[in-house]
Amino acid sequence: MLTKPNISDQLIISRLQEEYDLRVTEFAFLPIGADSRTAVYRLVTDSGTAYFLKLRRNFNDIIVRVPMFLRDSGVQEIVIPSETRSSQHWADFGEYKIILYPFIDGKDGFERELTDQHRRTLGAAFRKIHTAQVPPELFESIRKETFSTEWRDDMKSYQAQVEKKVFAEPTAAKLAEFMKTKQSEITRLIERAEQLAAEFQSKPLELALCHTDIHGGNILIRTDGQLPVLYIVDWDDPILALKERDLMFIGGGIDGIWKTKREVDKFYEGYGKTDLNLKALAYYRYERVIEDLVVICEQVLLTVEGGADRERSLGWFTSNFEPGSTIAIAEKTDKLIE
Repeated sequence: MLTKPNISDQLIISRLQEEYDLRVTEFAFLPIGADSRTAVYRLVTDSGTAYFLKLRRNFNDIIVRVPMFLRDSGVQEIVIPSETRSSQHWADFGEYKIILYPFIDGKDGFERELTDQHRRTLGAAFRKIHTAQVPPELFESIRKETFSTEWRDDMKSYQAQVEKKVFAEPTAAKLAEFMKTKQSEITRLIERAEQLAAEFQSKPLELALCHTDIHGGNILIRTDGQLPVLYIVDWDDPILALKERDLMFIGGGIDGIWKTKREVDKFYEGYGKTDLNLKALAYYRYERVIEDLVVICEQVLLTVEGGADRERSLGWFTSNFEPGSTIAIAEKTDKLIE
């Protein structure tokens, strides 16, 4: 969220004191992140301790339970939230939940280039994540891969809307006009994703615990020299799916941090030998593009809210269609299928 929510800082600070017994001396909104449901802040207490605060709407406790399970399972590259006075890992705050984390001095993968060792470490961490034995009570709570038509259906609906509706808000109007020029490409994406999904729906699946959003912004690299050297953050949407649900990011063009084959190879040095299902990689790359396009349509076409987030989202939408970007990489993966 780039635009600060209309919530008094002092109201948040008072709630932190009630729930965490913290006396806050510094408090600042951080205009980062693409999720319009989440606002984040950095705060410092009178003891000099820094924290990272998330205000999250549409909260599901799985976003706390999964990282805690992984940390307990030996995945050190996970940040777990602080406890409240009542030993919970979140607190109520109107339509939001408060989730408080220790503040890690570091830069994300967009701000700092990953070294070979960072890539190997990330690969080794995801091997542990994908092979973790999820206990039954947690297994039942995590959503499962169904190869749902939801995103594809939504994209079809937005395609129809931009053909029929006139949008008065400038950013929405620009998005609608761009979509009209790309209708055939978008339709081709949807149809190919549907073909691949139908194949997987008829087969038994070997499910792995997946993060689902391992772009550079969710890889936090420490700058203080302490271990672990990096963290995998933002466990807001975990799923039990084919491991390619995560691995499609490695070289998938989602964020530009995997520009060369050598960089991808360093990840797999850490991850270890594995058989990649190219159909799954292609499906997930197509589906991710469609999902991202739908989320941006929701933000821009359905509301006039969002401030600076709106123009940034429009830029993200159009960038998917650039040469060598996400759509081109998904199509290249598809061509490798025998």
